[in-house]
Amino acid sequence: MVNEAVLLLILAVSFLGWKTKNLSGSGAIAAFFTGITVVSAFGWRGLVVLGAFFGTSSLWSKFRSSAKAEIEKKLAKTSERDWQQVLANGGSALIFSLLYIITDDAIYMLGAISSLAAANADTWASEIGPLSKSDPISIRNLARVEKGSSGAVSLLGTLASLAGSLLIALVSILLFKEISIISAILITCAGFFGSLADTMLGAYLQIEYRCHRCGLVTESPEHCGVKAEGLKGFSFINNEFVNFSASFLAGFLTIMISNVIR
Repeated sequence: MVNEAVLLLILAVSFLGWKTKNLSGSGAIAAFFTGITVVSAFGWRGLVVLGAFFGTSSLWSKFRSSAKAEIEKKLAKTSERDWQQVLANGGSALIFSLLYIITDDAIYMLGAISSLAAANADTWASEIGPLSKSDPISIRNLARVEKGSSGAVSLLGTLASLAGSLLIALVSILLFKEISIISAILITCAGFFGSLADTMLGAYLQIEYRCHRCGLVTESPEHCGVKAEGLKGFSFINNEFVNFSASFLAGFLTIMISNVIR
């Protein structure tokens, strides 16, 4: 159960996220209910893990934001996360938390944490990678592409991805006695794999458009006030779909492997 103090804390953090423009109004509501579900499943320790993801992701999004301003023009949405973006990153953890509440099986705890590790890995890569001095490489044709392009990787972004996943694993092993060193390694690997899966989905399946007026390749179906031309991918596979799928895959992979080795 969630006591009043924790409830007020989650409400305060969600409100703070809205006031600092890290969350939109709908994003704050989604974050509140995600936090309530995670705490109901794993107590204050779950809230700390969730906070490690949201807190560090928000800090990195603000870090050298002026240097990443041009990249935001490619995105369908800004760094102010709405409910879709919140659930794209935290929805898998919410699902696995509900499964833990229903079954009381610790394997879903690993799934929830791994999904957050993947979300953190992808967010760190997305926020830190563009600060690289060199342009990223597209995994489709191994050519240099503009920073912020879907399906592209850089050394800095890849290392940031691994570090983001590792952070969630380290926080978790310090908080949960149920998590062994082997489980922490599995969480780290699954989170990193989820970030790579995100890149693959972005490269081959995610929708991408070109603006008729300025020629910019963007994730948004509209740009410069006009409808953009579809270049590749499926219209229903946007960035939120890719983020959710990758984080869910990381959690699912952890559950499958844990079922084999436990």
